[in-house]
Amino acid sequence: MLPVFKSSKHLPDLVDNFFGQNLLDSFFSDRTWENKPSVNIIENESEFKVEVAAPGLEKADFNINMNQNVLTISAEKKQKEEKKEENYVRREFCYTSFDRSFVLPNEVDQEKIKAEHKNGILTVTLPKKAEAKGKAPRTINIA
Repeated sequence: MLPVFKSSKHLPDLVDNFFGQNLLDSFFSDRTWENKPSVNIIENESEFKVEVAAPGLEKADFNINMNQNVLTISAEKKQKEEKKEENYVRREFCYTSFDRSFVLPNEVDQEKIKAEHKNGILTVTLPKKAEAKGKAPRTINIA
């Protein structure tokens, strides 16, 4: 199980170190306009699950790619609403996009990754390779 630590603004937490982060995250991390959804990472004996909170986005808005050992989850949604009322026209544009990249551990079976979108949550399931399942954590003694 992955320990959860609160990190300072300038020090990544253990999960970010383990799974990686976008290359520009540290450059843009102090920007207030950055739009990045919350992500939960869950590990059990047989798999990891990445849950992305994305209310208002539909299944078709997402794109999930694997490139070597990097999983990238991105989404883009454009909305254009136009209302004609008595003497004026009001237009509202809404544009939402994000991407998150994660460096996967070697124990993930990349051929069996699957994703599901339900109730505003995108869940990406990352099964572990058979040889990685059931390996108990061990304590390393310090000499």
